[in-house]
Amino acid sequence: MTGQSKRVVVRVLLGLLAIVIVAYGVSIYSAIRVQAGRDEAQLSDCIVVLGAAQYNGRPSPVLKARLDHTVDLFNRKLAPRIITTGGYGLDKKFTEAGASREYLVKHGVPAASIEVDPNGETTFQSVRSVKERLQHEGVRSCIVVSDGFHLFRSKAIFTHEGILVYPSPAPGSPIENSPVARFWHSLREVLVYFVYRLGIHI
Repeated sequence: MTGQSKRVVVRVLLGLLAIVIVAYGVSIYSAIRVQAGRDEAQLSDCIVVLGAAQYNGRPSPVLKARLDHTVDLFNRKLAPRIITTGGYGLDKKFTEAGASREYLVKHGVPAASIEVDPNGETTFQSVRSVKERLQHEGVRSCIVVSDGFHLFRSKAIFTHEGILVYPSPAPGSPIENSPVARFWHSLREVLVYFVYRLGIHI
């Protein structure tokens, strides 16, 4: 095979690889958006709220939307308790999990019905920590609350960890309610999910 022929073969193979990668990305993006529009909440052992930014103990708009939805699910008696998640992030005084607990209590959820799990700085870490807690207690199912774009990956992680999970997107998500933000966050999820599938937990 001549040098020119080799270059042609390499270009063809690279082109095919690019097509495969794009097709995979499109399929994952589609799956993310389908999951984002699907509320699977039903009777479960608990509700797990995935953390998001908080500012000096006050939930960000994104976290607030998740917590408001959690209050609604709890009031509908779909689960007897709530687990809030999320570590310190850039704030060394308050955790996302702690700020979430305070917000829920102020909005009528009994403090005794809320458990705080601040041990995760990433989605994977939060799910792994919650999984250890639930399995220690013999709990097998949960409703997970987050923004719609975040639920495809979250469900995959919970399922891989052996927890029966029912994703429930926050309808008031400022990200999901913005077409531009929704697109870019979903596109980012494609990349993060691909990295997760490679075994890199970020």
